[in-house]
Amino acid sequence: MTGAGRSARPRRPVRGPFALVAGTVLILLHGVPWSVLVLAPAWPAWLFWVGTGLLVAAAVLFPVAMVRGHGRRAQDGWAVAGDTWLGLVWILFAWSVVGGLVDLALLVAGAGPAGRRWVAVAVLVVVVVLATWGLVEARRVPRVRRREVVLDRLDPAFDGVTIALLADTHYGPIDRARWSIRLVDAVNRLDPDIVAHAGDLADGSVDRRRAQVAPLGIVRASLAQVYITGNHEYFSGAVPWVEHMAGLEWTVLHNRHLVLSRGDAQLVVAGVDDRTAAGSGVPGHGADLTAALAGAPPDAPVVLLAHQPKQVSAAVAARVDLQLSGHTHGGQIWPFHLLVRAEQGALHGLTRPGEHTQLYTTRGVGFWGPPFRVFAPSEISLLVLRSGSRRRGG
Repeated sequence: MTGAGRSARPRRPVRGPFALVAGTVLILLHGVPWSVLVLAPAWPAWLFWVGTGLLVAAAVLFPVAMVRGHGRRAQDGWAVAGDTWLGLVWILFAWSVVGGLVDLALLVAGAGPAGRRWVAVAVLVVVVVLATWGLVEARRVPRVRRREVVLDRLDPAFDGVTIALLADTHYGPIDRARWSIRLVDAVNRLDPDIVAHAGDLADGSVDRRRAQVAPLGIVRASLAQVYITGNHEYFSGAVPWVEHMAGLEWTVLHNRHLVLSRGDAQLVVAGVDDRTAAGSGVPGHGADLTAALAGAPPDAPVVLLAHQPKQVSAAVAARVDLQLSGHTHGGQIWPFHLLVRAEQGALHGLTRPGEHTQLYTTRGVGFWGPPFRVFAPSEISLLVLRSGSRRRGG
C-alpha cells in the first residue's frame, strides 16, 4: 500500500483556510435561522432581542463546546452538549431554508409581517417535532431489515446462510451500555450464521468505551463473527481496538479472509481496512484487497467487508460477489443524505455497481455526534444469501 512511511509525518494543518470555512459555516448555521425566525417576522423589540441573544450565545458557545469535547481534553459532557446543538442547529438551518423560500413567496405576493410570523412559528413547530422524533429514533434498538441477496456463484450448500450486518455503533460520549445489551440480545435472537461489524466501532479509547463495547463479547454466530476497522478507529486508536475485539472473540479481518466450508462447498468472507487507514500513520494499516484475497479459492464466492461504499471500485475490479459497507448512516439527519450520496455513490440498500459485484450499504445501528436520526432510521441488516445456481436449477 502507499505511503505508510510518508503518512507517519502528519502535515501541519492549514489554519487560515480552515478557520475561514469553519467561521462561514458557523455564521450560516446560525444566521439563516436568525433571519427567518427573528428578523423577517418583525417581532416586537423585546422578542427580537431575546431571539438574537439566544442565537448569538449559541454561536459563541458552540465552538467552545466542540473544542473542549473533541479536542485534547475530550470532556464527554462538553461533547454531548456540542454534538446535541450541532444536530439541533442543522435541523433548524435546514427547515429555516424552507421557511425562507416561503417568506420569499409571501414577499412577492405582497403579504405583510403576519404571514412571515406564521412561517416562523411553523418552522419552530416542525423543528421541535423532528428533533424529538429524531432523538427517539437514534436511541432505540434498531429494527431488523431483512433482504435476500442472490449470488450466482454461491453453492446450494450455503443457500439460506444469514448474515447479521452491524456498522457504526459509534460508542461515544453518551453512555449506551444498556442499549448495547439490548442490541446484542436482538442480534442473538436472529440466530445468524455470520455476524459482521463493518467498522466505526467507537469514538474514544478502549479504556473510556470498554463498558459500552463489552456486550459484543456475547454475540453468537454459528459460522463466524467478523470485524473490520472504519475511519473512526483511526481517530481513537485502531491497534488497541483491533486487539480488544480479538479479545472479545471476534475475528478481525485486517486485510485477510476466512474460508467457510460445508462439505466440498466454500464461501470466502474477507475484509479490508478503511480507505483512510493508509494516511493514518498506523504502521501496517491500509486497505489492501489483493492481500485480503491472497490464497482464497478462486471459484468460491467472496463476501467482502469494506467500511465505505466508495471502496467498491476495488471490489468490482477484483470481481468480488458482494461488498458489505456502512459509513453513510443513511444520511442520519435530513437533508444531509444529499451530500453523503454524492460523496459515497450509495446511501443504503442493495445496489449493483458492477456486472459481477453487488453492494449492500447498511444505515448502521448507532449514530455519530448528534444523537438524532431524521428520515434515516437505524437498522440491523439481516441478509439471507441465496444460490443463483439453485434457483436456475429449481
